[in-house]
Amino acid sequence: MPLTHAYINEQLTAHLSEKLIAWEESYGMASATVQADHNLKTLTFLHDEPSLGFQFMTDITAVHYPDRKGEELAVVYHLHNLVENIRLRIKVFVPVASPNVYTATGLFSGANWMERETFDFYGVNFIGHPDLRRVLNVDEMDYFPLRKEYPLEDQTRIDKDDEMFGR
Repeated sequence: MPLTHAYINEQLTAHLSEKLIAWEESYGMASATVQADHNLKTLTFLHDEPSLGFQFMTDITAVHYPDRKGEELAVVYHLHNLVENIRLRIKVFVPVASPNVYTATGLFSGANWMERETFDFYGVNFIGHPDLRRVLNVDEMDYFPLRKEYPLEDQTRIDKDDEMFGR
């Protein structure tokens, strides 16, 4: 029997019950939102359950939603069942004041670098990560550049004024 989004939703609902916050399908990809303290349990279930078989992690990233009070950061996992060629997105929301989620490095070895990168740019603290430190930015950086807390451009620059272009 081929793996379907309906079956995945049924399995997650049965396994997580009230911990599954939302389920949606858009553009051919299913997406589940779960409580942040159940991220590792959810990933482990999807990985270990033979009928699901999501044993490849494609990506981990974060998204900053400054207007969502108490859940400003979304940690997004993209999983792939290579046998059935089905992709699944898992999202957890955490407050920017304490952006803590459990590490997935014990489940997916490729998560190591992706979690470090997500920490580096968004400040998500992956609890239990073996070496959580900046990977692309300098260690002295005291902010997280992909959060939407700063203007897109330096407002003091004069080379972009209209007078420079004869207007």
